[in-house]
Amino acid sequence: MARENQTSTFEFLLWGLSEQPQQQRFLFLIFLWMYLVTVAGNLLIVLAIVTDTRLHTPMYFFLASLSCDDVLFTSTTVPKALVNIHSQSRTISYAGCLAQLYFFLTFGDMDIFLLATMAYDRFVAICHPLHYTMIMSLRRCSLLVAACWTLTNVVAMTHTFLIFRLSFCSKKVIPDFFCDLGPLMKIACSETRINELVLLYLGGAVILIPFLLILVSYIRIVSAILRVPSAQGRRKAFSTCGSHLAVVALCFGTVIKAYLCPSSSSSNSVVEDTAAAVMYTVVTPLLNPFIYSLRNKDMKGALVRILRGKVSFSWGQ
Repeated sequence: MARENQTSTFEFLLWGLSEQPQQQRFLFLIFLWMYLVTVAGNLLIVLAIVTDTRLHTPMYFFLASLSCDDVLFTSTTVPKALVNIHSQSRTISYAGCLAQLYFFLTFGDMDIFLLATMAYDRFVAICHPLHYTMIMSLRRCSLLVAACWTLTNVVAMTHTFLIFRLSFCSKKVIPDFFCDLGPLMKIACSETRINELVLLYLGGAVILIPFLLILVSYIRIVSAILRVPSAQGRRKAFSTCGSHLAVVALCFGTVIKAYLCPSSSSSNSVVEDTAAAVMYTVVTPLLNPFIYSLRNKDMKGALVRILRGKVSFSWGQ
């Protein structure tokens, strides 16, 4: 009965982006602008890849998946934050909080898994170029993306179920602008030891294993590139990895800052944690389309053709 009451009537209060009333209008405008640019930029990337046959390769297939995920990831947190700022209300229902947590974990982990898959794609392309088409077939690429979605859903469901087990005191303030694991465990009124252990081992594995796969892939890639006799060949090989490495550094840098750096419960720490969360959930998806389009001639060409109306919807390997 207590669980039913908590589910049906309970509400959390979100700390938000700032406690200063005079900053609310500015924050609303800047976050609205960032959200619209993020959605438009990532959808343009997807449209460019779908409509340009020259981009129908495994690398761009994974990039389109990453762009779709970034749109969903940002849409999990930012619209609710904008509504709260505009309505001057910080409440979120218990069910809404758990739903937001589940989708946030799903799409956030998917970003990390896709970056590891993209590193594997670059490894095969550079270290096994003669077998690349056979190894990275459309069917295999689709299976890799499906496996990533399955794993992220299992991880998200595990964490969400463990949060569902916890009890919360009335009108507790979540020290963030959205529902996340760490802030929810901090305000729980019941024992969180199991949650903490699962977060440490399962959450750590979700970050560490893809990172190690990326690291090993690039060690092998660099080793292969250094054996290329011509300087031009080495530059061309490195150029295909530059955008991916930039996004990996941005993603893992913000994830480590947001989740692996300890913080206290002081007001200054809440501000710092919120700033780190903004970098991870808003700024990274915003910058990804710019990193991939500005550093990639094929992508820039595809975007120009879209603007000129020269598009065709077909996909082939």
